[in-house]
This record gives sequence, structure tokens and C-alpha cells, in this order.
Amino acid sequence: MVAGRDWLAALRRYFAFTAVAHLIWEFAHLPLYTIWLTGTTGELVFAAVHCTGGDILIALSAVMLSLFLFGKGAWPAERRIPVVAGAVVFGLVYTIFSEWLNIEIREAWAYRDLMPVIPVLGAGLSPVLQWIVVPLTGFSLARVLPTVRRSQGTVNV
Repeated sequence: MVAGRDWLAALRRYFAFTAVAHLIWEFAHLPLYTIWLTGTTGELVFAAVHCTGGDILIALSAVMLSLFLFGKGAWPAERRIPVVAGAVVFGLVYTIFSEWLNIEIREAWAYRDLMPVIPVLGAGLSPVLQWIVVPLTGFSLARVLPTVRRSQGTVNV
């Protein structure tokens, strides 16, 4: 693969994985929110899809900010760890802020008693873990999965 295109292929793989993983995670942790008890099936589906859209925007913003601040033209071959760490931190900070804002201030959603809450942060464990596990797994897969080059029919690792 041409070195200048590594970053684009890595980002494509990263966002393809994270979009699907965030959607699965959103559906999986719905029972930890009160909407699980009060919402209709349509409202549950809408909530998960709507939140996944937000997750994708957060992921895009976190990665772009991290690349801007810590990346190099040769990323992901160079400066991979600072970019990944920055993206995870930016995603986590926004998620913790959003959880606080939407639970404590706006009261847009609420946790059930089943949701473990991180005492100092006041944020649910599930959304915090989501913003650690999904990005780290996505970056790992983006780095190791092959890229198919259609013009030459070859697979590059």
C-alpha cells in the first residue's frame, strides 16, 4: 500500500467497525436505562439508533482532533499511540460531560438501579467502558486488518 494512503484505509476500517460496535453497544445497554421500562419498541429502537448517530459524531470529532493535535502525515505508521490515546481521552471526556448534562441538568434520560455508577464521575460504567473498549478495539482492528486494493487485486497487511 502507498504510505500516504495508510491513514485513509485505517480510518475507513476504524469507522466501519466503530459504527457497528456502537450500535450493538447501544442496544445492549438499553436495559440499564429507565427507557427500557417505559419506552415502546419504536422508542427503544429510535433511542439506540439516535445515540449511535451521536457516538459516530463523537468518534469522528475525537479522532480528527487527536490527529490534528498529535498526528503526522505518516499516521498510523508514526504517532499511533498518541493519536489513539488522544481519541480515547477526548471521547471519554465528552461522554462523561454528556452523561452529566443529560442526566443531572436536562434530565433527558435516567439510569436504572442496574447501572453501576462511577462515584467520583457520576457517570454510568457502561457508557464509560463503551468509550474505552470500542475505540481501542477499533484502532487495533484498523491496524491489523488487511486492505484490499481493487486495482491490483492484492491484499496488503
